[in-house]
Amino acid sequence: MTLAVHAELTKLRTLAGSLWLLLAAVALTVAAGAAADSSAAYTAFGAPQDTTEISLAGVYVGQALIAALAVLAVGSEYSTGMIQSTLVAVPRRCTMLAAKAVVLVGAVLPAATVGVLCSLLAGRLILPRGGFTPAHGYAPLSLADGSTLRAVAGSVIYLVLIALLSLGVATAVRDSATAIGIVLGLLFMFPVVAATVTETDWQRRLHEIAPMTAGLYIQATVGVDNLPITPWQGLGVLAAWAAGGLAVGGLTLRLRDA
Repeated sequence: MTLAVHAELTKLRTLAGSLWLLLAAVALTVAAGAAADSSAAYTAFGAPQDTTEISLAGVYVGQALIAALAVLAVGSEYSTGMIQSTLVAVPRRCTMLAAKAVVLVGAVLPAATVGVLCSLLAGRLILPRGGFTPAHGYAPLSLADGSTLRAVAGSVIYLVLIALLSLGVATAVRDSATAIGIVLGLLFMFPVVAATVTETDWQRRLHEIAPMTAGLYIQATVGVDNLPITPWQGLGVLAAWAAGGLAVGGLTLRLRDA
C-alpha cells in the first residue's frame, strides 16, 4: 500500500494542470466568497442573515474545480493508456483505487482548508462594511463560535467528499468528460428538480437526499431547526454518496478489463 500511495503521489504531482487546478480552486472559492460578502447588505427587516454561510458561498463554485481534479486523476490514465501499466505494477485494483483516494484527500484537504479559512477571513473583513456589525446584532466571524467552527470544518470535509465522489464516478465511467458531466449533474440536478416541484413534501425529500443541497447544510448557522435535516446529517448524506461512488468504481474496476 505504501508503494502504491507513493506511485499515485508521483503521478498526481506530474499530472498536467493538477497544481493549477488546486490553486484555482482556492482562488475561486475565496473570490466567490468575497463577492458574496460584498453584495450582502444588512436590513432591519426580515429574518436574520447567516453571515457564516454568506462568507463560505465560494465553496459552491470551487467544488467544480475539485471535482475536475479528482476526475483527471483517473481519466488521464485511461485516455493515455497508462492505466495498464498502473495495474501491472499494482495488480490489486482496490488497493490502487484506495491509494488514489488517499493521495487525492492529501492534496484536497490542505487546499480546501486554505480556501475555506481565507473565505472566513474575507467575510470577517468585508461583511461589517455592509452593516453586519455588533450594533446590528452580528458578531465578527470567529472560529471561537461553535456553529461557525462547525460550518468551516464541515465545508472542508464537504470538498474532500466531493473529490472522493468524483473519483468513484471517474473510475466507473473511465472517460473524463462523461465523469465530470455526471458529477455536476448529480450536484445540480436535484436543486433544479426541487425548484420545479410544487409538492412541499417532495421538495423536502429531494433536499434530504441531494448530495450538494444536503451537504451544504453544514454551513448553516441561522435557522438550523428549520432545515429538513441537521447539518451533520446532511454531510452524512454526501458521505453516503461518496462511499457509494467509490464502491461502484471499485466494483467496476474489479469486474472489467483495463
